[in-house]
Amino acid sequence: MSGSLTTRSEHVCFGGTQGFYQHVSAQCAGAMRFAVFVPPSGREQRLPAVYCLAGLTCTEETFTTKAGAQRIAAELGLILVMPDTSPREPTLPGDREHWDFGQGAGFYLDATEEPWSRHYRMFSWISEELPALVDTHFPTDPNRRGICGHSMGGHGALVSALKRPDVFRSCSAFAPIAAPSECPWGHKAFGHYLGADHAHWVDYDASALMRSSPFPREILVDQGLADSFLSEQLRPERLEAAAAESGQALKLRRHAGYDHGYYFVQSFVSDHLQHHAQQLADLG
Repeated sequence: MSGSLTTRSEHVCFGGTQGFYQHVSAQCAGAMRFAVFVPPSGREQRLPAVYCLAGLTCTEETFTTKAGAQRIAAELGLILVMPDTSPREPTLPGDREHWDFGQGAGFYLDATEEPWSRHYRMFSWISEELPALVDTHFPTDPNRRGICGHSMGGHGALVSALKRPDVFRSCSAFAPIAAPSECPWGHKAFGHYLGADHAHWVDYDASALMRSSPFPREILVDQGLADSFLSEQLRPERLEAAAAESGQALKLRRHAGYDHGYYFVQSFVSDHLQHHAQQLADLG
């Protein structure tokens, strides 16, 4: 669905517009925030859009201000959409007690357990409601939409693309949580949002999804080898094994010396946006 849009602020950026917006989400039953960068070429034509999902503790401002993506997007003619990482209102019991659960930690899924199921419907917001809203208010081409993400956002990007390849036609990730049903972050979040039955968790586990339903195009993943979360939380080898099993085209690059932060994202964001620009251009 689409609806009304509130502009929080807009700024000239590389000849285009970097804006911050809010709307009342039907999926999340409350106000949701997001950012959009429209390059100068968006004044003349509809452009492909890349949805950029941030990680734990982040907001719609994190990728927007830290990734250094707008200059490259302006050169490539890409619109960037940066959503918030969870609902912010109403406040739910326990949603601010832990940095890796609740606010700032929506995990891009549709919760099935109360009280989260009433508001934490991030998957449907990201894959249905937000694209319809963005396509209504911005010069995006609805047939050329990609998704990328970092850490928890990398998990969200992979899951969103694997579950909705009709919505997101290109996909990439930086240091994604590749198998959340097998790591502590995922156990904590999935247990609260989806309940104790692990059979439901695989619906939002990228490695499990990839084994059964591979994405129709090559996925790009970058991982730093100095990442402190690598072995316990991220587990890219699980994604690699799933791709080998299903025949998924996967370019998983490992980089010595890089950690989990945005210096890593900045270093390779150009490659990711070019990946999306090339794949989405083929659909034009």
